[in-house]
Amino acid sequence: MVTSKQCFDKWGDPLTTHDEGKYMVMWDVPANLEIGVIPKRIYCNRAMIQPLTQAFTNLIQRGFVNELKTWDGCFNVRIKRGFERKYASLIKAGKIEEAVKYISLHAWGIAIDVNAFENGLNVTPKLSAGFVKCFTDVGFDWGGACTRKDGMHFQLSKI
Repeated sequence: MVTSKQCFDKWGDPLTTHDEGKYMVMWDVPANLEIGVIPKRIYCNRAMIQPLTQAFTNLIQRGFVNELKTWDGCFNVRIKRGFERKYASLIKAGKIEEAVKYISLHAWGIAIDVNAFENGLNVTPKLSAGFVKCFTDVGFDWGGACTRKDGMHFQLSKI
């Protein structure tokens, strides 16, 4: 599973450094994948384009696209939910290396959230195994399988 530290080491601090197109892109989603709530354009990390293309294709070809009810985003420079105070405390203490682990992977555009309204943090996820497999088969880890369940969340499994 990719860590915030790995992203920080590869792409820098998203909270203080502007990307200037080095790894973030506005991806024009191919028309054949603009099904349901899949957006026409997604601001994401370049590394997401191929896996997302295949995951969306899987959803369509395997008949799970109708389970995609809401697209809840990809890029969002923020701290992981519930760790904002911890992060701020560590930054204030000058413990940057320790604080980095609390930056959300969304801050580097390598994670997406879907169906957030019914797959909240620490609740039993409602996505079907087939839906999840459409993503995990092509290189995503699913937040619903984590100790701190986050059923809406998919992130690249390697960078």
